[in-house]
Amino acid sequence: MQPDTLRFRLSAFLGLTSIWLGASGAHGKLHDAMLAAGTLENWKTGVSYHLPHAILLATLALAGAAGGKRGTWAWNFLFAGVLLFSGSLYLHAVTQTKWLVYVTPFGGVFMMLGWLLLLLARWRRA
Repeated sequence: MQPDTLRFRLSAFLGLTSIWLGASGAHGKLHDAMLAAGTLENWKTGVSYHLPHAILLATLALAGAAGGKRGTWAWNFLFAGVLLFSGSLYLHAVTQTKWLVYVTPFGGVFMMLGWLLLLLARWRRA
């Protein structure tokens, strides 16, 4: 099976942004502002889910279509889950916009569905 180049690049971008956002939240003015607002833990939670899922997504993209349709759908759900879960936590941490906390659980559900689809996928040898 051929690796999925687009999905791999999107995964790599997620990995890059997880490191960048993690570092941004750990130092400097952004860190100080979130600490003062009491939202730094939201940021840390976003980062703690963001990076491992970026690594998983890159691995799945390198596997190509080896996981079949369920593997592809798993990638899609996991990707959307990271955007919704971590993204809403990052935005909430910076803006303190209350309604964003209602988006976060949807991201968690998407990530769980992605993991479930991985559990059910039928893997083939390349």
